[in-house]
Parts: sequence; C-alpha cells; structure tokens
Amino acid sequence: MGVLVKEKVLHFIGLSCLFLFILSFSIALTINLTPLYSFDIDYLGISENVGLSKATLMENYRVLLNYLNFPWVAELNFPNFPSSESGLFHFYEVRRLFTLDYVIAFVTAIGSFFYIRYIKKNQLFWKLVRPFQVGIGVPFVVLFMIAVSFDQLFVAFHKLFFNNDAWLFNPSTDPIILALPETFFMHCFILAFVLIEIQIIFSYFYTKKKAFN
Repeated sequence: MGVLVKEKVLHFIGLSCLFLFILSFSIALTINLTPLYSFDIDYLGISENVGLSKATLMENYRVLLNYLNFPWVAELNFPNFPSSESGLFHFYEVRRLFTLDYVIAFVTAIGSFFYIRYIKKNQLFWKLVRPFQVGIGVPFVVLFMIAVSFDQLFVAFHKLFFNNDAWLFNPSTDPIILALPETFFMHCFILAFVLIEIQIIFSYFYTKKKAFN
C-alpha cells in the first residue's frame, strides 16, 4: 500500500511539473516576444494614437521589458512617458510576477526532466496519455472565454493577482497605457494559450506513440 501511495504522489508531482512548465514556459515566451508588440503597433494604429514613431514605441517597450526581466535594472524610466507613483508600483508588482514565472519554469523544468527520465526508464508513457488528452481541452475553454468576454477575464485576472487598484491607469498621469492597449494584452493571452495548446497536443501524440507502438 505504501508503494502505491508513493507512486501516486510521484506521478501527481511529475504531472504537475510538466503542466506547470508548459504554462510558465509559454508565458515567458509570450511576454518576451517583441515582434508581437511590433505587429500590434501597426495593426492597432498605436503610433497614430500616441503620436510617436514605431521606433520610439519599441524603444520604450524594450525599456519596460528590461526593467521587468532584469533584477539589476533598479528603476523604470520611460524615455518618452511620464509615470505616476501608482503606475510605477504596478509595474513593480508585474516584475515580481515575471520573476515568479521564471522561478516556476526553472524548478518545474528540473522536476519534469527527472520525471520524464523515470517514465522512460520504466516504460510508463501510458500514464501520460490520458492527462495530456484531457489537457488538450483546457486551452480551448480559455480561448473561448477570451473570444466571448476578454474584458471580464482581464479584470478577473488583475483582481486575482493584485490586491489593489494600481493597475487602473489614468492616461493623463500614466500615458504609457495608451501605448499598451487592452487589445494587445488580449493578443498576448491568445498567443500564450495557443503555445500551450501546441505543446500539449505534441506531448499527447508523442506519449501515445511511445506507449502503444
């Protein structure tokens, strides 16, 4: 009985690592994919809305990403946008979420590596088929929610991860929000869950092939 419990716990932890890695890796890739913002500058007409060139907007966006990504960048100073204390505090909180995502990706990558090695050694790929099969449907549900009402999902996301209203930017004090419209974040959500879906589908067919061939 003890061995069975240990195996169940091992598989639970291993599967948790796999899915958390897929999630955190997809988020990390999405938030650092500058071509997406470059595309949206043209697609959403952001340059026209804020009165700045595409090159200038990209420069400010890279400044933001550097602050969010690198601990040694102590302060956030946009070259072309003033910022309020509240706005800077929100970006500081976003920075902490970035760090959390990277930590989760790193830890679960290690856990996933050892779990997959255990699966290969014991020829237990069949144990992964059903979880990945079920997991295929989850991103579709989220993408459907995005299509139906991204506004509500966006608000729910902020209420879940932030215990204040600093994320409610005032364009007069934090004009950077005009350069980061909600539709851009919707595209980020869509891309992240498309990446998740691709990885789960690939994992499903790979494990199925290994298990039954």
